[in-house]
Amino acid sequence: MAFESYHCSVCGRRVKIQSRADMPVLDPNTGFGICRNCIKSIFRFIEEEESGGGKIRAGRRTFANTLGELLAKNRPHVIKEYLDEFIIMQERAKKILSVAAYNHYKRMKYDLDNRGGDDEIDKSNVIILGPTGCGKTAMLSHLSKLLDIPFAVTDASSLTEAGFVGADVEVAVRNLYYAAGRNIEKTEHGIIYLDEFDKIARKSGANNSITADPGHEGVQQGLLKMLEGSVVEFTERGQRKHPEAPTIKVDTKNILFICGGAFVGIEKIIERRVRKGNVQMGFGSDIPSREDTDAKYNELIHQVRPEDLMKYGIIPEIIGRLPVICTLETLDEDALLKILTEPKNAPVKQYEKLLAMDNVKLEFEEAALRQVAKMAIERKTGARSLKGIIEDVMLDVMFEIPKSTEPRRVVITEACIKGDEQPKIFPLDDDKSAEAV
Repeated sequence: MAFESYHCSVCGRRVKIQSRADMPVLDPNTGFGICRNCIKSIFRFIEEEESGGGKIRAGRRTFANTLGELLAKNRPHVIKEYLDEFIIMQERAKKILSVAAYNHYKRMKYDLDNRGGDDEIDKSNVIILGPTGCGKTAMLSHLSKLLDIPFAVTDASSLTEAGFVGADVEVAVRNLYYAAGRNIEKTEHGIIYLDEFDKIARKSGANNSITADPGHEGVQQGLLKMLEGSVVEFTERGQRKHPEAPTIKVDTKNILFICGGAFVGIEKIIERRVRKGNVQMGFGSDIPSREDTDAKYNELIHQVRPEDLMKYGIIPEIIGRLPVICTLETLDEDALLKILTEPKNAPVKQYEKLLAMDNVKLEFEEAALRQVAKMAIERKTGARSLKGIIEDVMLDVMFEIPKSTEPRRVVITEACIKGDEQPKIFPLDDDKSAEAV
């Protein structure tokens, strides 16, 4: 091999030739060389321009033209009706998210229609609070499907301040970039959900480690400009930025940021503010039941204010960039029972469809479904664990079913859920009292 490395004439990066794939497109007469990363970028740019009619920034104008249609089809009441098909309860949260999404795209249309004007509408990012398994991620996922826009979830607890071990805050935008099929124009109009946002609240020195900046305040500071709207630069492969690594730039001005988390214990902060210290304590106080505790939480969480979030550890600058506060309630047994059967993608409906493909009819007794809901409450994981509980019960049945193609019926009883007996398989024409197969 005549040379071991070369400089790319486009990005200026020095590339070491370690395999055939690293060989450049090189003109020996002029010394012009181009690396494969730049070739990929140029090819992708040509594809995007051709799909947009060959006009520069055609994609952006196309999106502007579709904004009116998107707003007409997705008014707040339409968005909520769609969410009602998948999400049980959480009426207030569904209204807040429906209005927030609609107003976000109205703001974009206003800016495009009044380009060059002095006035502009500020972005309204959202902070969403609710216990584990109450439907935060599911609600946002269905919202993005309705609007047909890229949606990416990033675990905020994995983010660290620059200089510490972990992921930089820019990883949230890079995840959206991949969710958008590496299309920058789509990325700049998507939704980013920062999950476990409560985990980056300021700490007073407890549980510090080398994997995160002490107190976590640096992560919140790093998110400020991104939430408000700025050009974020990141490397496509996820490596740390350095002069030789080609970078991608994305403007976050029109990206809707939704920050969510369980915010465990925030109800106590709210209660202290609301009750002003007049909380009954000591030997004479009543011990609340689980139902009373959930009802109390649902009452308090809807009264959350920005000052409560500041006491929890969210810095004021972040709260100012998250003006919309959305709260979700704890799901009780009746709500979990409805989640099992009523939504379009209900777990029971999913298993019914799976077994129907093997010519088997699946039946759940009501007592069995209620037992599933009770077990989910005991695990304190809400709706998140419903499918897992059913999966454990159905494992042996789903293993045995494909051995035959005859029409059959499977009945799941309360004893099956408790683990006292195995689900019974019957011939389809027999009644439930017939002898199991």
